[in-house]
Formats: sequence, C-alpha cells, structure tokens
Amino acid sequence: MKEFVMSKTSPIVSTPKGKLRGFLFDGVNHFYGIRYAKAKRFQMPQPVEPWDGVRDAGSYGMNCPVLNEPMPAGEVMIPHRFWPSSEHCQYLNVWTTDCDPSAKKPVMFWIHGGGYSAGSAIEQVCYDGFNLAKKDDVVVVTVNHRLNAFGYLDMSDFGDKYKNSVNVGMADLVEALRWVRDNISCFGGDPENVTIFGQSGGGGKVTVLGQIPEAEGLFHKMIVMSGVIPSNDFASDCTPKELVLEILKNLRIEEKDAEKLEKVPVPQFIWAVNKACKTMERQGKRVNWTPVPNEYYTCDPLQGDFSPASLKIPTMVGTVIAEFGIVHDYGDRSQLTVAEQEKYVKELYGEEGGEKILTAFRKAYPNTSEIYATDLETFFLPDTVKYIKKKAKEASAPVYNYMFAKVFDYDGGRAAWHCSDIPYFFHNGELIPICHQKGWEELERVMTGAFVNFARTGDPNVEGLPQWDPCTAEKTLTMVFDDTCAVQENMHDELLPLVEKYKPPFQLNHTIPDDEDDEGGNAWVF
Repeated sequence: MKEFVMSKTSPIVSTPKGKLRGFLFDGVNHFYGIRYAKAKRFQMPQPVEPWDGVRDAGSYGMNCPVLNEPMPAGEVMIPHRFWPSSEHCQYLNVWTTDCDPSAKKPVMFWIHGGGYSAGSAIEQVCYDGFNLAKKDDVVVVTVNHRLNAFGYLDMSDFGDKYKNSVNVGMADLVEALRWVRDNISCFGGDPENVTIFGQSGGGGKVTVLGQIPEAEGLFHKMIVMSGVIPSNDFASDCTPKELVLEILKNLRIEEKDAEKLEKVPVPQFIWAVNKACKTMERQGKRVNWTPVPNEYYTCDPLQGDFSPASLKIPTMVGTVIAEFGIVHDYGDRSQLTVAEQEKYVKELYGEEGGEKILTAFRKAYPNTSEIYATDLETFFLPDTVKYIKKKAKEASAPVYNYMFAKVFDYDGGRAAWHCSDIPYFFHNGELIPICHQKGWEELERVMTGAFVNFARTGDPNVEGLPQWDPCTAEKTLTMVFDDTCAVQENMHDELLPLVEKYKPPFQLNHTIPDDEDDEGGNAWVF
C-alpha cells in the first residue's frame, strides 16, 4: 500500500526564510508552489522575505499568462495539463526522498519549453519529478518564470528601472537558482552539484544561463535538449520603442506616462500587446519574445564567444530525428517496400538530391527505414551541430551529443517528434501511453540512466549502452538512442548539408489570428 502523509508535523522543512509543509506519498516528499521571488512588472525579481509559521507547499503555484491560448491538439503525442495563471508566477516545485541536509543528492533543475512565450513547470504530464526522485535518487526542481511580454518586453527607453526588462524572464531563473543554492540542502540536495536541463525553449534558456555572469557558480552541469535555437529566427524586426509606443497607443496612455503600463490589468495588457503585434506584422515587422544581449546577458555563444565559465561546465546536447519535420502521408510506412521508400525520398528531394540523401541516410541511420529520410528537420540540428563542434573545440569540460531516433508505432510509423524524448529522460514513460511500445522500458532505463549519471558525475555512461565518449574538435560522437542504441561518428557531416540544400527550410508560424473571436491559437508544439 502506498503511504500518504500530510500532517501538522510532517513533512515540514525549515528553510533559511521559514518553514514549508509538503506531503509524503509513496516514499517521496512533494513540495509544490514554493515562492522563490517576487517582482514588479518589467522589473528584476527580488528574493522573498522571511515569514513566521508554516507555509503550505501542497499546491502548484501560478503559471505565467500566455498571450494566445493554444488549441489543444496532438495530445496522444504530447499530453498536457493546464493551470491558473498570474504574472506573479515565481514558484518552483521539489521532489525528494530525503530532507536530511547530509544526504547531498544530485539536483536536477528542470526548465520547461514553450519558446520564451508559453509553457509552465507542470504543463506536460511527463514533467512530474516523482519517478526521478524515487527511482533515481536525485532531487528534482521544476520552475515557473515570466514569459512573453511579461518577461521580455524591452522598456529600457522609458526609465532606468526597466534597463533589463528584456531579460527579466531569465533573471527569474537566476533567482530560482540562487534559491536552490541557499535552500536545497534542506531538501536533501547538494547545492554544489546542480544540473540545469531543459527542452526546446527550456534548452535555449540553459544556453542563455551559460552566458549570464550572475548565474556563474549556481549550476555545475548543463543539458540542452532540442534547444539550440537559431537566434535570427527569434529576433524582432521592430524597435523596442515603437512596439511599446504602439501598446501605449492601444491603451490611450501617453508616452510620458509609460510607467502606468505597470498597473494595467493583465487581460487589458495582453489585449494591447497582441493588437500592437498584429499592427507590426501588417507593417512587415515580426515581433518575438527572446532574451537580448546587454550588460546582463553577454551574447549568443554562436554569435560571439562562450563565457569562460561555461567552457568549464560539462555539457550534454541533443535533438530528435524529426523535431518539427513535416510528416508526409505515405500511408502505412511499415508496409512500404524499399523501392517505394526510395521513390518517395526522390520525389521530395529530387532525383539527384534523393540519391545522395539516401546514401548518406543509410550511413547515419543504418537501423532506420529509408522513408524516414523525408522527415528530417533543419530547424534545430544545424545550429546544434555548430554549438557542439565549437564548444568541444574550446571547452576544458566534456561535451556529449545524443540523437533520439526512435520510430513509434503510430499512424503506420512516426519518427520521433519534438518533445517525444522527454518522458524517457524523465523516467516517466509509464505516464505516457504512446511510449508503451515494444522494448520501451529498457530504452527508458538507459536514457534516464544516462541523464542521471551525467547529473551525478558528469559522465553519462550506463550499463546497457555502448561506450559513450565526449566529442572532440575532430570527432562528434553521437549516442543514437533507439531500439538498438549505437554511437555514430560525425553522423551529420555528410547528411545534414544535403538535407539543407535540397529540402525547403522549416518556417515557424509567427502570425496572430485576425479574428478576435477565434477559439484560438496554434496546436501545442512543445
């Protein structure tokens, strides 16, 4: 029988700021909705003040509001959860089996995806930290922070107190890491062994944290999952000031009174921001929410230099085989002959390109049917390869690379899509029905084991995987996670340039619906 305990006396931890009461279930202490900071709109976060008594930590904290609610779709592929929102969203969650400060367990600090615009610490079902804590003996932390216009609207033209408003979403994460440094030993974690890991936008935030001087020393390993994001794709075309002036115009606030934007109710603020973005788009000016280099955040390491501190941090970087790749309808792919597969590949890439890609694909993916060459993505992978090669050349710490290449028995065969690897790395395949396919438990065991071993020691090798060595300046060694796992050397060097040459580039949808009564938004893609 699984035990549940939430009493007046247990489980309670005494942190430097005050006491927190969570609950014990099946051997794992759960602490939800811990407030790690407070912040005024557009301004830097501040640590919470001490409190008297015992605060409840049995409910998740608020998510950051999104500007456009997405239309739920593809829930079989990526199951989601929804929760109330507030711009005051600086909350985190902790799972641990032992609150003894002497336990010194590795800490895994999860940063959710959704670009810099959406998502939350609980928004995917597989983000739950219970199994990692119980089965893998780590302390798991998941965190909410400001997003979109709440976290990345550049108000610096309107007052010195807003000089870093364009990066306050990242500043929230830095403050959360300070909370971990100062508090995690109370939950059995080791503040000197913290691994930050994130997927998609969360992976992007991991790379950015490596370039923020104030974050130095707050984490000790980095895992970037499908998160080396082309910075030029997320750059805005309009100037910060013209966007803010358009928002003010929509709210009938004069420029001299821009400070009033701090107090506009959230629904009206979101309406004004979306209307301004639509106006910019009609002028051919794209608006995106993203960190911007300044005195606080040095640069994208592919646009400038890696920070000296990040070059000393063991790093793991990976992608999945199809990501956002367009899936073409070829019927039941499992029934296609090799000749039919070759025909479809050549129809997509052309006779010349198809022939070259087939040859290169067979070398890179010898255990994968040729038809999946049509699904290869070119959004994350090119910059991921550049990131790995550059960091492996310059870093004193090891750099590991992986590729999740599983083909799922779904609609006649579907190559791994964006987010499909997360349940395996989180030890949460049991929660996600589509993961329950032949051999899934062993694949999950080695994938979770690799992540946990990396978090514990900086070395991802685990029983059941072939020897996995770090990348070097000359060799990119990629662990291919699949029904049969294997290490491939320089697997992208021949194939990727061909796919980039012969396949139309991936295009993100930046538009906002014209119809204000539309039920709304795009399908979840993170």
